[in-house]
This record gives sequence, C-alpha cells and structure tokens, in this order.
Amino acid sequence: MKTKIVTGMLAVAAMALSASTASAATLDDVKAKGFVQCGVSQGLPGFSNPDADGNWSGMDVDLCKGVAAAIFGDAEAVKFSPLSAKERFTALQSGEIDILSRNTTWTMSRDTQLGLNFAGVNYYDGQGFMVRSEMGINSALELSGASICTNTGTTTELNVADYFRANNMEYELVAFEKADEVVAAYDAGRCDVYTTDQSGLYAQRLKLSAPAEHQVLPEIISKEPLGPVVRQGDDQFFNIVKWVHNATVNAEELGITQANVGEMMSGDNPSAKRLLGTEGEFGTAIGLDNGWAANVIKAVGNYGEIFERNVGPDTPLAIARGVNDLWSRGGLMYAPPVR
Repeated sequence: MKTKIVTGMLAVAAMALSASTASAATLDDVKAKGFVQCGVSQGLPGFSNPDADGNWSGMDVDLCKGVAAAIFGDAEAVKFSPLSAKERFTALQSGEIDILSRNTTWTMSRDTQLGLNFAGVNYYDGQGFMVRSEMGINSALELSGASICTNTGTTTELNVADYFRANNMEYELVAFEKADEVVAAYDAGRCDVYTTDQSGLYAQRLKLSAPAEHQVLPEIISKEPLGPVVRQGDDQFFNIVKWVHNATVNAEELGITQANVGEMMSGDNPSAKRLLGTEGEFGTAIGLDNGWAANVIKAVGNYGEIFERNVGPDTPLAIARGVNDLWSRGGLMYAPPVR
C-alpha cells in the first residue's frame, strides 16, 4: 500500500511541472470570469457541506467566501467544486479551481513537490480513530488485528502504518476514494474502525445510522495542520488568500466582529484602522481595494465567529476551541500584523 501511495505522489509531482510555471495572473482570471472557483470536500459537515438546495457552508467554505468578498466585495461570487482526496491536487494544478480549501494537511512533500503553496492553517487537527461503543475499546492501543476504513490518497494511510508498526500491532486497511464510501462501509460493518482527522470523525459521525453508538478514541496520532492551497508561481494570489485568513485571526484578536466592523473602522485603534483600510494602503499592495479586509469581516466574521458558527460547542459537532483558540488564550492561532 505504501509503495502505491509514493508512486501516486510522484505521478502527481510530475504534473506539477506545469504548475511551477503558472501564469502570475490568477487574480486577473478570477476578475474576468466574475467568481472564485473553490475546490471543497464532497461533503464534510462543519467544513464544506451542501444542503438540500446545494448551498455550501463550513469553515473551508467561509475561507473561499472571504476571498470572494476581498476581491469582489461579494461573498457569493464563488462557485464550489466537490473533490475527492485523490482528485484535489490535480484539479488545482490544472487550473480547474483557483483555491483548494478542503481539509488538506500541510506536509513537506505537498509543499515542495507538487507545485503548490499552502496559504496558512485554518484548523489545527490530528488523526484519530472511531469505533462502535459496543466493542468496549477505550484506547487505540487495543486495536491490534482490527480492520480499518479510510480514504485513499491521504496522509491517514501512512500515519496508520507508522502507528501500528511503532506499537507492534497488526491491521487490515480497507480504503475507498470517496469519503461517503468510507462512511457507508464503516456504518455497514465492513470494518471495525474508521480513521481520519478527528474533526472529520466528529463530522462524519453525524451521517451514521446511529451516531450515539460510536465513540472517538482519545489518542491523536499525528499533526494535521489543515489549510487552503494555491498554485505556485503567483505570489499575488498567494498573498491574497494568506491575508484573508490572517485578517480573520487579527480581527478576532482586535475585537472586530461582523456586528461592529463599521464602528471599528471609524474608531481610534490604529491596528484596527490599518486592517480595515481606513489608514494606509495595504489593499493596493496586493491588487485589492483598501477595504478588502472590512469586506471579509462583514461577509464571514472573524475567526472565532467562523469557528463557533460551523463547528463550535453550539453546533452538532460540538468541538471546543482547544488549540484552535487564539495564542493569547493558550491556543495556536496567531497572525502577522497589518502594518
């Protein structure tokens, strides 16, 4: 299995040669067509998920809406392409999408071999395991001999191999291309364990026939920094996506919300005024109107609002901020300043 993954990565890397010479005109192309094309998951509640009418919502969706708001002043100037883990990088390299915002882990090989750039981390995650409560298992160290369902083309396969080898345990991998195929197989009893990022486990558990009968084990076996990805060779668009995320984090730290952004624009806080475009020329430096960040916050809110609305304690996922809280509150969320 590992050999197949490495071979696949090399094939994708070969396709990246054209991406490395990509035209530095993504912003012009986006403006010409009138919308941002955003690659998302095929349905992951809280991160990128369509409703019955095809309306997308989630943290990754809000990132793309924020980019649309920064460029057009309109968060709805965005279209979504649902992609499997296997398809996602090729779609970005080929120009089919402008941004990949799809629970994708930032790793060295992806950052250096595929002709892609990660624009930041919008969710710090880690891989975990889910089992049926009736199995009476309380630790991943009790999973020797288990059959494990997961997605192909992801880091989860390699992490499972490392974890089970390090702990001298046997396992059988049952892999599928599409996330819904993994969920359906686990729900049907075709495997004992479902593994993916812990956030994904909480999200996918909502799709099971009896969610309350399944538990997420406490172990986190990897670092999974998730974030948006763009093509290499276009620093301007890379900066736009990066600073849209940074703007939401800085806004939370400065106390700027959807409700008070207008008030803060005319306030006395110099950091807020620089961020919101009433002081300095920080928008024109990246090809945008100086009010770009104000448009982002008006459209999707600050990072805390995005988190709470999509995955926080008052949502079905009920995820605590934890490491995704601001650095000033013990978390890892920290953004460079606008100045």
